[in-house]
Amino acid sequence: MQRAIVRDQFRLMQKSRKADFRDGPVVQDLLDTLRANRERCVGLAANMIGENVSIIVYMDGNLPGVMLNPVITKREGPYKTEEGCLSLAG
Repeated sequence: MQRAIVRDQFRLMQKSRKADFRDGPVVQDLLDTLRANRERCVGLAANMIGENVSIIVYMDGNLPGVMLNPVITKREGPYKTEEGCLSLAG
């Protein structure tokens, strides 16, 4: 089900719990919401639809991807990109 995008910064800053097997419906809602906003973004985090759980979905070309409990393991130098966040303006 497509969900509304959360724009309240206080809600967006809340700590997320680890994802587990019960979070399948959240993943489906994220994918549905991502597809509905495909023209404006390439990825969504669960907190952007009001769920404080550590899940990210993204599009890799035409293929959707899902990350449960993602961890940054490596960083490289700066790169140029454009921000496309649906939750925050600017």
